[in-house]
Amino acid sequence: MTLTFGAFDAPWWPYLFIILAGTLPTDVWRWLGVSFAGRLRDDSEWILLARAIANALVAGVIMRLILFPSGALQDVPVWIRLVAVGLSLGLYFSLWRNLLLAVAVGGSSLVGLSMLFGV
Repeated sequence: MTLTFGAFDAPWWPYLFIILAGTLPTDVWRWLGVSFAGRLRDDSEWILLARAIANALVAGVIMRLILFPSGALQDVPVWIRLVAVGLSLGLYFSLWRNLLLAVAVGGSSLVGLSMLFGV
């Protein structure tokens, strides 16, 4: 018997299949990371590389949300999204590097400008 999505008639099988197919491929890498991370220094080349890749991925996702959004954010003009990001980045780097405050300002400026310009 093969483990496919339609292999069983049990009502719980699709949920178990999704959990197994969604977690096992990523958990293997997490387990390997945990087992090797204890042996690495914080300033080692591997940790710096992993940090750079993680930052690049987050930056890519944020830029995709800004420039090519989906859902309700599609209705908001690009300039409003860019102004909101600019305000939050400006606040973050000019004041106390408070991420929560920067996210709150960015979100509220996005909503406020959208309401102000009738989007």
